Amino acid sequence: MTAATGFVEAVAGFATGVVVLTVRDGRDDLGTTVTSFMSVSLDPPLVVAGVTTSSYLTEVLLRQSRWAATVLSSGQRALAGRFAAEGRPSARILLASAPHHRGAHTDALIPDGGVSALECETRQTVEAGDHTLFVAEVLAADYVTGDAKPLVRANRRYLT
Repeated sequence: MTAATGFVEAVAGFATGVVVLTVRDGRDDLGTTVTSFMSVSLDPPLVVAGVTTSSYLTEVLLRQSRWAATVLSSGQRALAGRFAAEGRPSARILLASAPHHRGAHTDALIPDGGVSALECETRQTVEAGDHTLFVAEVLAADYVTGDAKPLVRANRRYLT
């Protein structure tokens, strides 16, 4: 097994929450599913989201500093899949049949029914291999649903 293959297999077994990251870019709304998301500081409240550097979303996030991150609940597996699909349309179309709203601080589309949703503002970017890390201050918790079970991904599968 090569080092790269071993790395892919090793991190595939790491359980992680599933997040939909959304941003408004002028008249368009974009979004993607990310599993590279974590909190890093309480004071100030900071999170990090990892996005593929070559993606159009990274280009937009480098222009638009405010975005939203929704931690998906176990019942939102289909939504995670829609936002992860190659060649996906606008986030507005992806959310057309799902309850959602716009964040007061970011104007980003935020799916309802998740575990929580955070409105964020990028403070720093870090190039890390084939990803760009967006270190962002949390402007507000849009909502927190205390009894929702999170959607978790491990071994290339969603766990429910």
